[in-house]
Amino acid sequence: MENNIYDLAILGAGPAGICAAIYATRAKLNTIWLDRKFVQGGQIVDTYEVDNYPGLPGITGLDLGEAMAGHAEKLGLKPKREPVLSVTDEGEIKVIRTKKNEYHARAVIIACGATHRHLGIPGEEELGGMGVSYCATCDAAFFQEGTVAVVGGGNVAVEDAILLSRTCKKVYLVHRRDELRAEKILQDSLFVCHNVELVWDSVPVSVEGEDKVTALKVRNVKTDEEKEISVDGVFIAVGIVPGSGKFKDLVKMDESGYIIAGEDGVTSTPGIFAAGDIRTKNLRQVVTAVADGANAVASVQRYLMEY
Repeated sequence: MENNIYDLAILGAGPAGICAAIYATRAKLNTIWLDRKFVQGGQIVDTYEVDNYPGLPGITGLDLGEAMAGHAEKLGLKPKREPVLSVTDEGEIKVIRTKKNEYHARAVIIACGATHRHLGIPGEEELGGMGVSYCATCDAAFFQEGTVAVVGGGNVAVEDAILLSRTCKKVYLVHRRDELRAEKILQDSLFVCHNVELVWDSVPVSVEGEDKVTALKVRNVKTDEEKEISVDGVFIAVGIVPGSGKFKDLVKMDESGYIIAGEDGVTSTPGIFAAGDIRTKNLRQVVTAVADGANAVASVQRYLMEY
């Protein structure tokens, strides 16, 4: 246990956490930064190519993560590799417990991100970044004039199918039921897309291919019949899971487990802030994550001056 009381504890080293670390260091805040991974960058580390981050077209996710983390390190701050077990609000002081240590801080930024829900089928992990994607906004440009499949039936899946239909030759939307869960207005927009084909009552069985995706094998849940759909890419849109479980008694969350916080990162608990994919927001992208990190530190500074 340390006796030192930090101004700020940053939890997580994805783009939001890294940007928060950069801004906190420049603001001369006494900061402790914790993350559970060896490599910083969060989800972008698993992205083969990032083509929508301003000024760095075509950079790999790993390179972007390393560049961001290197910026923070150059300013003198590196994350300690310690998974956070719990955070307790004790008024002016917040207690952060890891397996080995207990840290005290006046403010905490939770930037633990979210993870895409996976299907858990053969080929999904092996072909990640080689045709399997969880973000149509990020990767649609790589499949122009190609044939792709989208898996899911909610708002995100339908939005992805509509987006992809604008540049792809053919889009299959695979859904386990015979009706979509997406909002009616989105369904109406989808059904007028001439190059989208609905694959009803079907679940993915495996993603086929060696160095790249060549097909998606699906099974009809009513007939048990299996078939292969030839595709160049598979977009999986079955939801994402925020890394907020250990904070459920600390701050208010929505029904999906996202921490309720606006662009300023302010949560229901004074001194606790949320940034990046873990908070309630409309768009989860690298650019919005780094903006969150900067905004959260600005809010921390205001909070520290007030209290």
